[in-house]
Amino acid sequence: MGDAGGPRTRRRLVLVTVLGALVLLVAGWVDARGHGATNAEQAALGRARAHLAAVQRDVGSASASKAAMTAKREQLGVSMVTTQIELGGVNSDLGDTQVHAYLQGVNIKTLQICLGGVQNALDALKFTATAQAAQDITAVAGPCSQLTGGTSAGLVYPFDFPDPDVILAGSTYYAYATNSVAGNIQIIDSTDLTHWTVVGNALPSLPSWATPNLTWAPSVALIGGQYELYYAVDPAGSTTECISVATATQPQGPFTDSSSAPLECQNGLGGSIDPSPFIDANGTVSLVWKSGGPGTSRIWSQQLAPSGTSFAPGTSPTLLLTPDQSWEGGTVEAPDLVEAGGHYHLFFSGNDWNSANYAVGVATCAGPLGPCADASPGPILASGNGMAGPGGESVFVDGSGSFWMAFHAWVPGAVGFPHSRSLYLRRLDLSGAVPAVAGPGPSAGAPAG
Repeated sequence: MGDAGGPRTRRRLVLVTVLGALVLLVAGWVDARGHGATNAEQAALGRARAHLAAVQRDVGSASASKAAMTAKREQLGVSMVTTQIELGGVNSDLGDTQVHAYLQGVNIKTLQICLGGVQNALDALKFTATAQAAQDITAVAGPCSQLTGGTSAGLVYPFDFPDPDVILAGSTYYAYATNSVAGNIQIIDSTDLTHWTVVGNALPSLPSWATPNLTWAPSVALIGGQYELYYAVDPAGSTTECISVATATQPQGPFTDSSSAPLECQNGLGGSIDPSPFIDANGTVSLVWKSGGPGTSRIWSQQLAPSGTSFAPGTSPTLLLTPDQSWEGGTVEAPDLVEAGGHYHLFFSGNDWNSANYAVGVATCAGPLGPCADASPGPILASGNGMAGPGGESVFVDGSGSFWMAFHAWVPGAVGFPHSRSLYLRRLDLSGAVPAVAGPGPSAGAPAG
């Protein structure tokens, strides 16, 4: 979901803070693999450490001028230094035999390429060159993914990409996520589900009533011939999350929100967040979302007007789900309703988003307006090999008709804010009574055939 820890704690950290964490993680990666290396490997590690030291010096220099940069950012409306491009780290507790094998030349080179890209992004951001920084990040996404586990766990984009939503438009996949380096709603694209490129900011401007830098959990659908982007945002002067909608003629945007007020807020229920549209087989469009916080969270549904930009006249929110299982820890959120074979599956996330206890569950519904009931006594996707605290899920169909689940997760050993939640993809089987997510393996994040 869009960070359930309260609006103030969800503000993005300045770049230098996150890069400091990145440096520590990569330093741990280097040091853990220095034991038992050959002379050649030690020499390569020395070069990597020297490069790492240069990054550390730049981070220190940037930290010294942080206050001045922050003041200038406020004056110019520049938000580029409030990003999370932390790469995360692989588990540094490897045995000596594993270390030796892992230190072969290709992996040393991979480390150096990854560090080089991060250094380039840092240099670009010093001069507010956000577009160049995005290109630098994209260029090293593959090598950095290898350092954090590669695609064996389904990892496809190793940078901050929380609350992902993926759609297929033509032959291109577009993924949208909560604000980060690219702006209010970040967007990346791919033609094979493996290699992703930064597109930019899908929502360059917010409506006048909205608070900048407080946008979360986007979801996009093609409704009535135009693309609708639903997202959560704080109204100015308020700490209550609300839902709004922006439109565009193409999936990459730019999306425009010309509303004079939010679509939904539910002030009496603790706010509304995590919107997700659902289009039924008969063309009826509904919106599902979450209200409240831990202990009071609820998942709702309501029919939308054919335009998708307002609710259908005479309708009201219908309660679909409340937290009633121990693994949920009093929280159900990030809903995504999917129909397959005449069955309605309501996917959702449960427990504390800021921990490894976060997980994905599923309920079975009679229709878009319920009623719904848990389909499994436990989560269908939880922390495991190569990832921790999966959630913020969305389900999509690839070009061959196969179902996939997109979700964010922490890298093990780097769990919790301000670490990054990276983009993962896993195949999804909806043929049984309970949906099954593919386990980790070489094909977990492989492109669709």
